Amino acid sequence: MPGLYYFIRSEYLGQGNDELGELLMRNFLHTVANYDEPPAGIIFINSGVKLPSIVSEVADSLAILEQKGVEILSCGTCLDFYGLKDKLAFGKISNIHDITERLAGNQVVTV
Repeated sequence: MPGLYYFIRSEYLGQGNDELGELLMRNFLHTVANYDEPPAGIIFINSGVKLPSIVSEVADSLAILEQKGVEILSCGTCLDFYGLKDKLAFGKISNIHDITERLAGNQVVTV
């Protein structure tokens, strides 16, 4: 049975004020981390790869998700672009093949 994947395309949740977007993303990941039924995975692309790569206010939430067995994937091309490949703190480096496979075979919520 397909699982739920969150597809996070930015370090911010929503568009507009970046400070508000950071707060909303932090609250979103905190909420997801504290669900009784965690998602199957979270995929980070574009500037979203900054979240599992840089020690940030979402680190606690990502650590909880990882402990719960949530698959955390970050786009390798995106990590290269932002110079973060060696700073990935949570999950693993992925590629467009794996990401496309997860998007096609699961329920996906784009954030």
